[in-house]
Amino acid sequence: MNLEILKYRWRHTQKIGFLFLAPWLIGIALFSVVPIVLSFWFSFTDYDMFAAPRFTGINNFIKMFHDARFYHSLTITAKYVLFGVPLQLAFALLLATILNSRLPGYHIFRAIYYVPSLLGGSVAIALLWKQIFGLEGILNKFLLFLGFTQVQNISWMNMPETAVYTLVVLLVWQFGSCMVIFVAGIQNIPDTLYEAAEIDGAGKVACFFKITFPLLTPIIFFNLIMQIIGAFQAFTPAFIITRGNGGFKDSLLFYTLYLYRNGFVEYQMGYASALAWVLLVLIGAVTALLFATSRFWVFYDD
Repeated sequence: MNLEILKYRWRHTQKIGFLFLAPWLIGIALFSVVPIVLSFWFSFTDYDMFAAPRFTGINNFIKMFHDARFYHSLTITAKYVLFGVPLQLAFALLLATILNSRLPGYHIFRAIYYVPSLLGGSVAIALLWKQIFGLEGILNKFLLFLGFTQVQNISWMNMPETAVYTLVVLLVWQFGSCMVIFVAGIQNIPDTLYEAAEIDGAGKVACFFKITFPLLTPIIFFNLIMQIIGAFQAFTPAFIITRGNGGFKDSLLFYTLYLYRNGFVEYQMGYASALAWVLLVLIGAVTALLFATSRFWVFYDD
């Protein structure tokens, strides 16, 4: 009898649990699962959001091979990822190492340095960045003050050679989240390792490269994966700065911005869906490559 009561209570508890989970399950089904399935179907169709989708097979994917702007957006995004992510991680690791030295007021500095990560993806920061690197921006005024008169007619965000690198600087500036994780990792390294190294005559630089860096490689690997995924999906700064058109000579035509323009400006939702799935495969391939190579440079306690 007691067993039957326990079974009844267990079933009753399960029903209550699913009842509380229902809003989340409904939300993830409506706003995640259904859109993913529909986008996969649309990627094989000609769909302009006004008429019914017309199945065209793999034509959207074939179209990419003949689309010059697709290759250009991929190149711009690749530059952003390849230059921005390593510099961001290096800067975050440098500051984490400095903050871990217990300088006076380091708690305050740690909080201040984290603020850019909270604000970096906002519209206000994108507009601020446009002002800094514009024709009359702070950067040009500072360079003129130093005597570089040739920058009077230069708008760094309108030059195809420099535009993407201004947003690389913005990405590096958003180092706060990586820094906090690095600080936590450094604090978990046993002090006995540093004490033993100092007894053997190792200096601070040697301790960093022989102890700190190897033991931080799992955290570096985690940050690298997360920041690469985020960088591939960068959209807001390029959209705000260029007003959604990609800038002069498409100098800031990020992949996600090109995807947006195809879907919501040119109403080629089928092609935009195909672009989205290619981006998913690309991010998955890069992630898989990093996991495959991690055994050569990521070191764990064992």
